[in-house]
Amino acid sequence: MKKNLKFIGDISSLKESQYNKLITEHDSPFIKYSFLSSLEKSGCVSKITGWKSNHLVDLNNNNIEGFLPLYIKDNSQGEFIFDHSWSYALNRTGRKYYPKLLSAIPFTPCETRKIISSEKYETYINKVTSFMRDENIETWHILFPDMKLAESLRENGFIERYGYKFIWKNKNYSNFEDYLNIFKSRQRKNIKNERKKIAELDIDFEIKDIGNLTNKDWDDFYVFYKNTYEQRLQRPYLNTEFFKYVHECRSDLRPVIFFAIHKNKKIAGSLCYQGNDTLYGRHWGSLYDIDSLHFETCYYQGIEYCINNKIQNFDPGVQGEHKIRRGFEPQRTSSFHFIKEMDFKSAISDFCVQEKKEIDRYLQECERYTPFKKEYKI
Repeated sequence: MKKNLKFIGDISSLKESQYNKLITEHDSPFIKYSFLSSLEKSGCVSKITGWKSNHLVDLNNNNIEGFLPLYIKDNSQGEFIFDHSWSYALNRTGRKYYPKLLSAIPFTPCETRKIISSEKYETYINKVTSFMRDENIETWHILFPDMKLAESLRENGFIERYGYKFIWKNKNYSNFEDYLNIFKSRQRKNIKNERKKIAELDIDFEIKDIGNLTNKDWDDFYVFYKNTYEQRLQRPYLNTEFFKYVHECRSDLRPVIFFAIHKNKKIAGSLCYQGNDTLYGRHWGSLYDIDSLHFETCYYQGIEYCINNKIQNFDPGVQGEHKIRRGFEPQRTSSFHFIKEMDFKSAISDFCVQEKKEIDRYLQECERYTPFKKEYKI
């Protein structure tokens, strides 16, 4: 059957009910129509912010049979895979690195399906690479794909670039104290001391999810989120409108906010999304710089929530080896890169080979650094 592949400027041109037929219970919240459309409707993803939507969709008699998120980017912000040195290298040759093509979930370094289709992926790949030639675009980047797509990308000449993140795994713990039993005594004591510091400051926690979240909760959370960016002299990627749309779609996206409460006042919060078997930690913010508050709000509250709700994995986001000491295990990640011209492709391939050696050494060091007892080592 001939595929009717078409580029579209925004996801709202598709019917949500048709799109949702592509989604399974195993998909993360971030590939859902409601999440992608919230980013676009709020203006967080737009040509102005450097994310021009150019999604590839497979239409058959107005039925959606496949989808690939695709953006034309004129910067590398909000991606969590850093290619600034690549941009600098190509620009020095007199060629332009931007615009580039990107298949990823904006501001979200989580593994998801990127080509949502039961058909062969080569058709989508060929359509995009043909677009690159027509538009004289040098590179296409696919970040954090699922394993099935990753295998196809390797077979189709994409360069694989390795990274890492840290994942907490629920080994059927009955409660947080049961979880602490797998640690060596010194680190078990450190975690207890961190939690004790927060308790002694009379900081309690309130969990808000789809059953009790309010618009006021989102307003409060945005104050914390925005303040944390401004403390680093940065502009937040997301705006209040985005969080309002998430609230409207909360039954679909399943957000969870862990609020830190002091003297009946919210002072910090961590936003997660609940998938089928994974809790995804995405954003956090605080009014005050309090020792151990970040660890409690972003890690320990999430771990306890997973234990209580029998959620198998907790993905708190990329980077941060401080997570190892708190029980998160290192995990390799992959991104894939299609480089149109052979000279630049050869240079990037060499770069990724050398970088992989460094990452392999780093991950080996992480395994030796495990805080677990010998019988529980990674």
